[in-house]
Amino acid sequence: MGVLRWLLRYPIVWLTLLVGATVIVLSVTGAERAGQWIAVVYVSAVIVWTLVGMIRDVLKGHVGLDILAVVAMIATLAVGEYVASLIIVLMLSGGEALEDYAGRRAKRELTALLDRSPQVAHVVLHPADENSNDVQDAAADDVRIGDVLLVRPSEVVPVDGILLSDSGSFDESSLTGESMPVARVAGDEVLSGSVNGSRAVRIRALRRSGDSQYQQIVALVRDAQESRAPTVRLADRFAIPFTAVSLVIAGAAWGLSGDPTRFAEVLVLATPCPLLIAAPVAFLGGLSRAAKTGVIIKGGAVLEQLARVRSAAFDKTGTLTEGRPDLVEVRPAAGFTADELLGLAASAEQYSSHVLADGVRRAAAARGIPIRRARDASEVATNGVTATIDGRVVVVGKPAYVASVAADTERTPLDPGQAAAYVAVDGRFAGGLVLADDPRPEAASVVSWLRSNGVARIVMLTGDADTTARAIADAVGIDEVHAELLPPDKVQLAAHLRPRPVLMVGDGVNDAPVLAAADIGIAMGAKGSTAAGDAADAVILKDSLSKVVDAVAIGRHTLRVALTAIWIGIALSIGLMLIAATGVIPAVAGALIQELVDLATILYALRALGGRPPVLPASASATPLPTPERADAQ
Repeated sequence: MGVLRWLLRYPIVWLTLLVGATVIVLSVTGAERAGQWIAVVYVSAVIVWTLVGMIRDVLKGHVGLDILAVVAMIATLAVGEYVASLIIVLMLSGGEALEDYAGRRAKRELTALLDRSPQVAHVVLHPADENSNDVQDAAADDVRIGDVLLVRPSEVVPVDGILLSDSGSFDESSLTGESMPVARVAGDEVLSGSVNGSRAVRIRALRRSGDSQYQQIVALVRDAQESRAPTVRLADRFAIPFTAVSLVIAGAAWGLSGDPTRFAEVLVLATPCPLLIAAPVAFLGGLSRAAKTGVIIKGGAVLEQLARVRSAAFDKTGTLTEGRPDLVEVRPAAGFTADELLGLAASAEQYSSHVLADGVRRAAAARGIPIRRARDASEVATNGVTATIDGRVVVVGKPAYVASVAADTERTPLDPGQAAAYVAVDGRFAGGLVLADDPRPEAASVVSWLRSNGVARIVMLTGDADTTARAIADAVGIDEVHAELLPPDKVQLAAHLRPRPVLMVGDGVNDAPVLAAADIGIAMGAKGSTAAGDAADAVILKDSLSKVVDAVAIGRHTLRVALTAIWIGIALSIGLMLIAATGVIPAVAGALIQELVDLATILYALRALGGRPPVLPASASATPLPTPERADAQ
């Protein structure tokens, strides 16, 4: 079955082999004239077919390298080198097969994502009954938000959901590159595309299939596969000079020797496969390597831009910082203890979606302080939350919001990089909770690596207060800070950054405009917004800023491999043409040697799949923000 599929996919290859075998048999049996006519008719048909394709390309404004192959086929027929002409046809058609094979090898990490796309979901029919296993299979696209799904052992999670079972273990390697299974507990988010462990679990659908993490990644992969890199077009730009040089060498060989056979012998070694195949294979390899590393890059053009990046801009929260504020200090007012204040605040904050709320809840859990249920709770977005805990009205939020119910609210002094959640209980100020969002441990190393590897200008673009932004910038080694920016301000600053190309890294919805506007936008997709991922040119699937370095390093390695493969093909072809001009390489031998040149350039282009991972500077690490009383943290 596989052989039949191959024959149908590449009919010119097997037809050329069949014609070649027929010509050889007829020559051996004395019917050489008949074999020559068969070769002339077949090769002439291929020439006409190739010329039609060339004319179509020229009408589209594209001048390619097929002219060399056509001239070589005509020349070999003209001087009676029929077998050589068939080998050239085989080389052109076989080059397509080799490119397909190398391309599948290069992009297997990308296609693996597509092949594992979830198709079926088991919808629980009686979700209120925890012991019920009655399910109805449905297409993953038909799952609605709120549906309860059963995910059996070793099955792929079909949509993003909230884990309802007590615990579960999931393989997220295809999403984040993390090789070890990840443990989740009830209430945690489970991403589509992850593979369930050895126990069946229940999840509640959080998003529709098309909006889920895995489908977003699949969409990025499709975009990446359909892209064509500028360097591939750059290979086409070699067409005119390479054709001219080849024809000059061939014409000179004919003129100096007086033998037209020399013209054909030179041109069979000037075929264009190394230029046509090497660059696409290299870029597919680079895209595949990046996907395996945990970075989905939307095409070869982005890889080339990454290779040439000269300026870099970073958002602060969730990009240079962990986006996970930790409790630094509890400052209770008179009449309240630290544990009492933290317990009441955490009980109220369980009903808040604010970024500081998670830090308060985690601190209470770490200290063993129970989080109690509220009788009622409400949140005013970006301001605070109000909840009734054990009959006491607890308000947690910004100072102005808390002061509206507790006139005695006092602002607490903060160090650079710190934030505070204020608490009032029954209309009385109860104290403040100080939190800090530390820089990512790898942030300083990433900045240092970029600076030492040719990125001349590194800046921070953030909407946060200037003092907080500068504290983070100092900790990670960034000198240029632009703070208190709105999204349009970020776009304008990124547009005027020099030198170019400019790389922008961000994670939130507010970063989407500047990610789209930058020459290269990279989104921190592990916990970032869908809008940021859609606007970006590349998405980091693992929550680590070091992947930015991986992306730049892979881009540089890929571009270097692609250009080297092109020049290897050119150098070998020109060198062999010069040798053939002396008459020592017969046309048939030259055509066979050129096949080896094709193979050499393809094998070299596959080097884009490998390469040494970049090494971050060991001495550069982000220092925690100045928090002298950190002993009171969780």
